[in-house]
Amino acid sequence: MLPIAPRSFRTIFLSDIHLGSRPAKAKFLIDFLRHHDAETIYLVGDIVDGWRLKRSWHWPQDHNDVVQKLLRKARKGTRIFYIAGNHDEFLRAFEGIHFGGIAVADRVIHDGADGRRFLVIHGDQFDAVVHNVRWLAYLGDRAYDAAIVVNRVVAAFRRLTGQPYWSFSSWAKVKVKKAVKFISSFQDVLAQEALRSEVDGVICGHIHHAAIERIRGVQYMNAGDWVESCTALVEDFDGNFEIITWAKIEAAKMTATGRPARAPLKEEVPEAA
Repeated sequence: MLPIAPRSFRTIFLSDIHLGSRPAKAKFLIDFLRHHDAETIYLVGDIVDGWRLKRSWHWPQDHNDVVQKLLRKARKGTRIFYIAGNHDEFLRAFEGIHFGGIAVADRVIHDGADGRRFLVIHGDQFDAVVHNVRWLAYLGDRAYDAAIVVNRVVAAFRRLTGQPYWSFSSWAKVKVKKAVKFISSFQDVLAQEALRSEVDGVICGHIHHAAIERIRGVQYMNAGDWVESCTALVEDFDGNFEIITWAKIEAAKMTATGRPARAPLKEEVPEAA
């Protein structure tokens, strides 16, 4: 494996990890957390997938390892905020409570290193489908599960043929016209909320689409996910933001070494019907 230099940031934003679901790329995330530290970490919702855990229990050791890794960082002095999302909305009842040094909130204001202020929120509050047509949201969740199954089959085939990881579900989502329209509408609504909150920008998750864009005169940033693209939004000590796509780094390792950086991920192996 090629050595990766550890990096330290002022802030790391992680969203949509979906621990408790089979597609969660927990091993990728553990590797990312092993190589990255920050003064503050924001967990921007859907960290635990309560919807899927209600349907069937799935909590392998690597999902537990993610939790333990975050708790260890908290014990060593990292400030960690857990912003509840729609898949872990049960945590909204615990707003203001600390668990092992991790503070639970519905939304917070992040003060950037350069003086800018950002609203940090999962974003499901502005998804009309999630709140007004609950059954359709669950149906969409099942359809998303199907796309992830296809994603695992594609990933297994690419692995067997010596190709790096690539997300079919992420590619399909941005290619579908209605999905593109939804992403654009979601970004616009979140930008409007930032204006109402009188801040300089908004940092969110929810739609599994990492981005840094200027919308309506405010900075819109989305941390992405750890189901498809494996992305994190990071802030350096000067207040500059960037998106790290860990799947690309893993792919680069594979290209350089001619083999996978580690054993195939259990989550990506197609399950028996």
